[in-house]
Amino acid sequence: MNPQLLPLIELQKLDLRIADLKERRRKIPGRLDSVEAPVRDARRLLQEASASIDSLTKERRSQEKDLEAHEDRIAKMRDRAAQLKTNQEYQAHLFEVELANKKKGEIEERILLVMEQVEQAQKVSAEAKSQLGQAEGAFAKEKAALDELDRTLAAELASLEAQQQELSGKVDKALLARYDKLKATRKDQALAQLKDGICQGCRLHLPPQLVSQVKRAEDVYACPYCYRMLYWDGEPMAEVKAPAEREQAQNFEVGESV
Repeated sequence: MNPQLLPLIELQKLDLRIADLKERRRKIPGRLDSVEAPVRDARRLLQEASASIDSLTKERRSQEKDLEAHEDRIAKMRDRAAQLKTNQEYQAHLFEVELANKKKGEIEERILLVMEQVEQAQKVSAEAKSQLGQAEGAFAKEKAALDELDRTLAAELASLEAQQQELSGKVDKALLARYDKLKATRKDQALAQLKDGICQGCRLHLPPQLVSQVKRAEDVYACPYCYRMLYWDGEPMAEVKAPAEREQAQNFEVGESV
């Protein structure tokens, strides 16, 4: 492992954890809104039922007033029967009373229909009240749990961000600037592990020479495809020399010993 990258690797772990916690906190309002949806639906249903009951009650009262006024007219019409003098007037009077009674029956039917509608709306209202009570109870419980989760995440975030600040101060400034730029560009990880000759960031095979360079850990190298800084999770490897170079080195060592 390249010792220059050790603090950066730890910093990246912190950054990824911080990003995960922030994302979880970001989703909490949406989860809360989703849990509150049944409460809103029950309230809307209750409001609609209440408005319907009010409207139907007003209509029933209006119809009852019409019925009362109509019954008064019929009573007055019957009182006039004694004043009629001819059979023609009497027949006309009977026809008028018949029409009035028919109209009265229509009003009574409308009143009965409205009463049935009121009864149905009252049932809907009662059901909505029951649903609202259950939904509010479930919402209160879930809200308490989400509030507690948010507090827990916030506390952990504060701790991790303090560690992040402290660790950033231990990283070489040039490397840190490079890391921050890569992190902003990649939107995820600035460093990628080298494993089996493959960059674990973009999952592409790397040139053998680059693999050897990364393993020797003499400098910081980047993936030529995704540009992430590469690290090898192992001890730095010594450079493998060509046969001619090895023979020259051996001759030099023998000469020195003599």
